[in-house]
Amino acid sequence: MSDVSAHLTPSTPPLNQRDAGVGPAEPGFDPLRLCVHTTVALIVCVFGPAALLGFALVAIAGYARARRAGLVRSKCKLGDTRLVIGYLTVVALLAAAAIPLWVLMWIRVFG
Repeated sequence: MSDVSAHLTPSTPPLNQRDAGVGPAEPGFDPLRLCVHTTVALIVCVFGPAALLGFALVAIAGYARARRAGLVRSKCKLGDTRLVIGYLTVVALLAAAAIPLWVLMWIRVFG
C-alpha cells in the first residue's frame, strides 16, 4: 500500500482551503429553480389538470405529514400550514373537476 499523502511536501497548501487572494466568496445565482419550474410547467402542459391534481395531492400529503410532525408556519406565502393545505385542496378539487373538460377538449381537437 502506498501512502496517500506521500506526494505532499511541507510547502503544499492544505486541501479544501479557499485562496484568500481571490476575494470574498459570493454564492453565484443558480438557475436550478427556473429549470425545475419549467419542467413542472411542461408536465402540466402535456398532462393538463391530471398533472395538477397529482402535484396537489403530493403537496397535500407532504404538508399534512409536516403538520402532524409539528410544522405550523411554512415558507409558503400563505404562512399557516392550515391555509396552505386548504389552498392545495381547492386546487386539487378544481383540477379534478377540470379533467373531464380537458379530455373532451382533446377529443374535439383530435376527434
